[in-house]
This record gives sequence, structure tokens and C-alpha cells, in this order.
Amino acid sequence: MLSLDKRYLKRTIRKAEIKSTHLGETRNIQVYLPPEHDESERYPVIYLQDGDDYFNMGRLATQANQLILDGETHPFAAVAIPVKKENRNAEYSPQGERHRSYLRFFAEELVPMVERDFPVSDRAGDRVLGGSSLGGTVSLHLALEYPDLFHRVLSQSGAFLEPTLEAIGRRNSLSGLKIYQTIGKSETAVPTHFGNLDLLARNREVHRALQEKEAEVVYSEQEGNHTWGFWQKDLPRALKTFFGKE
Repeated sequence: MLSLDKRYLKRTIRKAEIKSTHLGETRNIQVYLPPEHDESERYPVIYLQDGDDYFNMGRLATQANQLILDGETHPFAAVAIPVKKENRNAEYSPQGERHRSYLRFFAEELVPMVERDFPVSDRAGDRVLGGSSLGGTVSLHLALEYPDLFHRVLSQSGAFLEPTLEAIGRRNSLSGLKIYQTIGKSETAVPTHFGNLDLLARNREVHRALQEKEAEVVYSEQEGNHTWGFWQKDLPRALKTFFGKE
């Protein structure tokens, strides 16, 4: 019998590749499966933008193992979707030239493949979209564009601009959407390719807009900056929001 500490170190991460017609390229993904998982089960799942960073700098697999084995969350899976840094703005930003293609790749190619090849749930309420900065932005836009597929969003320090507010405004109601939205109190002049942005103010605007459309928003402003140190520390709370036991 493994000790609890050693069990934390044991993790199942599988690799796969997907050929995308919409993006015109092949993407490699990683899939984390919960400890002692059963291939006949269908686990709730979080799809992570900047997935390699979440697995490496966010320590997603280690933190997930600990939460599950401590009984703080139900078992869940996680899919890491990497992005080429040179294409990140083009795919994640709603103003990017590859943005529409990326949304279609995600909804029409990636999710069906993962649900076919791995023991994850195909229920909309069991799918969570997650990301930090522009990863949070594209996750929210996926939920806005495909409301029948995605009802849950985890956004850490979302890099929201006017197109996001416009997209929220076009929806009659977001009563079926639940979003975990966190922002650092020091994120008032974050360097981006659009210049320095006050992401604290931007997140407050998006929070208000989501509430006006009746979305369920778990919102918090915390001590922190636009760094992986902040997001890694916040990740257990975010994961418990969607997968925690009552």
C-alpha cells in the first residue's frame, strides 16, 4: 500500500495528437486522469488553454491528485491544450485572425475526440473551460459562442477587452453559465500587445455585465499579480468551485 505522499506523486497523464482541419495543423495534447480511475467511468473534465503551462507552472496534476485523494473534490480529468506562443494572440484574442478557426477546432474537433478516446463525460454541465489571461478570454468566448456545449468557465486574470463586453451584451440571458472569475488587486497596469491594461478594472466591468445577464459568477479580487505564482496558489480554490464535494 502506497503512503499518501507517494500516491500524490503517482499520476496518469496520457498523450495524444489531433489533426485539425480548421487550424490546418496537428496539435499534441495531454490528458490527466484521476488516481485509480476506472476506464468504464465518465469523469467531469476541465479543458485548459495554455495547457502545458497549467501542467508545469500551475502544477495541475499534483494539485488535482491531492484534492481528490484528500476527498475535497470528486475525481475529475483535465485536458492540456498547448498553443504556439507566436499564435497565441491570433487564436485567443477575439480580435485575432485565427480566433474563429480556433473556436471551431475546439468545439467541433477537440472535444468530440477527447470524449471518444478518453473516459470523460459528454454532458455540458461536466465540461469546464479554463485559462489565465487571454486563456480566460477565449474560454469565456467559447462558452458564449457554444452555449449548448459549455456551461462552466474558470477565468484567472482574464484579459478582457471591449469585444468581450460586446459579446456578453448580445446574449439575452446567461442564466445557464457559471464562471469562476478571479483577478489580482495589483493587476492595474499589465503589459500586453495592446499596451498596458488595467485588468482589475476590466474584470470588474465583465463581472457586472455577466451579473446583468444572470450568470452565476464566483468572483474574487485577491492579493496578487499577473503571474503563475498567483494562479497556481489560486488553482485549488478554483477547482473546488466546480468539482468540490458539497
